[in-house]
Amino acid sequence: MLRAALFLVAVSSALSTVAAAEKSDVYDQGSRRELFVDRHQIEKLSGGAELRLHRPRPAEIALKFDSPWDGEFSGYCTAIFDEEAKEFRFYYRGWKPAAEGEGRDAKKSDERQVACVAVSKDGITFTKPKLGLVEFAGSKDNNIVWDHPSHNFTPFIDTRPGVSADERYKALQTQRSTNGLGGGLAAYSSADGLKWKLISEKPVITKGAFDSQNLAFWDEAHQEYRSYYRIFSAGVVDDKQWKPSGVRTVALATSKDFKTWSDPTPIDFGKTKPEHFYTNATTTYFRAPHYYFMFPKRFVTGRSGLEGHKGISDGVFLSSRDGLHFDREFPQAFIRPGRDKLNWGDRSMMTAYGILQTGPDEMSVYYSENYRYPSHHIRRGVLRLDGIASLHADAEPGELITKPLKFTGKSLELNYATSAAGSVQVEIQDEAGKPIKGFSLEDAPETYGDKIDERYKWKKGTDVSSLAGKTVRLRFVVRDADVYSYRFVE
Repeated sequence: MLRAALFLVAVSSALSTVAAAEKSDVYDQGSRRELFVDRHQIEKLSGGAELRLHRPRPAEIALKFDSPWDGEFSGYCTAIFDEEAKEFRFYYRGWKPAAEGEGRDAKKSDERQVACVAVSKDGITFTKPKLGLVEFAGSKDNNIVWDHPSHNFTPFIDTRPGVSADERYKALQTQRSTNGLGGGLAAYSSADGLKWKLISEKPVITKGAFDSQNLAFWDEAHQEYRSYYRIFSAGVVDDKQWKPSGVRTVALATSKDFKTWSDPTPIDFGKTKPEHFYTNATTTYFRAPHYYFMFPKRFVTGRSGLEGHKGISDGVFLSSRDGLHFDREFPQAFIRPGRDKLNWGDRSMMTAYGILQTGPDEMSVYYSENYRYPSHHIRRGVLRLDGIASLHADAEPGELITKPLKFTGKSLELNYATSAAGSVQVEIQDEAGKPIKGFSLEDAPETYGDKIDERYKWKKGTDVSSLAGKTVRLRFVVRDADVYSYRFVE
């Protein structure tokens, strides 16, 4: 089974031409997989065609926060597949205040926040191993990997070429300052993801607010570490602190060695209305790593869904091709609070950092429900591979024509689904938009069914190698169907 966290097939070759391609009028697609999450490669949409967001199907509860060290304020979750350990891992903050009071109202002297890990063989349901590492209430029979302070401990597996075995895992975590806003992000490393050590005595990132899930990963495309973390839209820098004011938002910092980091650059969300992004859960997409996906928890102030709560949360989705400028093609919710009344509080619906492949044709996202209540848990959400968005048409046929592109490969591979009466057709045109003989719409049978990776077949067959390296356009004609992705393959 392919795993999202470490799926690196053809990453280097697929990413090597991205920068050059985006500077040209002709998109050098190569063999990269293209999704319908943005309009980057779309010249024209017509008829009944549209780009449609697909919400994950709610599945089973993946993990309950029901241990004495967990509590109703657990959160900031990270989903990983460890290829060496052959297991899925779910890291999270355990937080059950010892004093009377709830969450931030508990006495600071009585707070204890711990970093925990749960494990799974299938990524569907998780259990808590007894690790014997940290004592809690007189016992080490627990799944705690790091003790206080661990407000937002967020690990990742470092895929940088040449990384030492004893630093295969890395993590960032807030180090609190006396003003409670966060003194900065400290860096940690581990050989196995269970026993951790501090890399530097001082925080490695200091300009920000940090009271969120602050994450990092090795970015193969740019050959650097990237950290996405909390700032405020009107924050200002003085000698010591990024002072928070305005709207909660996201910044990017970069590093070559995980120790020395750049100053933060605010993420560009385009000309859209500012919204509070409480978390960001930014990651590259494992089947097309030239895409950056962001899954913020949107915090809507001024509404009260439950007594005692100020604000309501849901999950949203954004995408990017460079990791700095994010497209808000879909401003609507990706994950709604739904029918469960306890999800209509201020901090539920927080999407975990990480997408995992949990079956031959499915991937999973994970999100919190019932935050601040004893029933607090993580639910798994299921999508088909590449299935976050699609080129869609109902009974009224629609068309999409791409911008000019060049490709490498011998066949066109589609991820699509139709109704019994629906269909997908693909025409290949020259740069001027003229159908190419043998690949015109008249030569393109109406394809129907539900396939993840199927080679499209014209009347003459699947071979398109005669067009490889030439400038062409693709014309998709869809009726009562969805096309989720396409790419050229050998």
